[in-house]
Amino acid sequence: MTEQNSVPQAGPGERRTIQRKSFQARLTHAVTVITICYLILSGLCVFIHPLAEALGQDVMFVIRMSHRVIGVIFVVFPLISALIAPKGVAHIFKTLFHKWNQDDKDWLKKFVPYLLAPKTQHMPDQDEAKSGQHIADGAIWVCAFMMAVSGVALLLGDTIMPMSHTAMGWWRIIHDVFFVLLDIFVIAHIYLGGGIFQPYRGMARVMWTDGKIDEANALYHWGKWARRELENGVNVGVEDEPKKK
Repeated sequence: MTEQNSVPQAGPGERRTIQRKSFQARLTHAVTVITICYLILSGLCVFIHPLAEALGQDVMFVIRMSHRVIGVIFVVFPLISALIAPKGVAHIFKTLFHKWNQDDKDWLKKFVPYLLAPKTQHMPDQDEAKSGQHIADGAIWVCAFMMAVSGVALLLGDTIMPMSHTAMGWWRIIHDVFFVLLDIFVIAHIYLGGGIFQPYRGMARVMWTDGKIDEANALYHWGKWARRELENGVNVGVEDEPKKK
């Protein structure tokens, strides 16, 4: 007879937490975010010609070279992470691209009013990823993939695999278009995922510290997923309540 998992219970002055993200997921996310931010900033220096002229040739040479180096890290690091944990990648795609249900549709309809006045909206329970995450994170994946492919093509075309001016021109257009789109979705992702304001305050802990989320926030944001985790108990822990300042 298989022994059931014992679900930790919080005592006085304690609260339950759920491990939402693994160390590898947090590390991959951190490297990806840092490299994307640098690529956006350095890309803007190339994209905005007056800015490039103001910085001068020597500075722009360093920026262009560093853009290529960081671009390689941006492509290679997630690939290595994916090879180390292919099941994790499969889980991400399964979560992001699952078939939508009525709760997903209702959540998306209420999202803008909820964002402006969260206390006035009762949002449907969400699973491991919210409806908005399906769209925004999916778009970031697509944009990042196209940026990576076009960036590699441009790097090879300038180095060991010379291409025609026409081919390089098309790759630059693809790179520029998805560069602009990626900027938009990354800004939105930082705005929400950074946990700057309510009801997302404190969410930065999930990706930037220990990967945990407290029970109340988990139930509020991802109710269906949280209840499964709390019932299973494997990823549930107990910690002291934070001291009030």
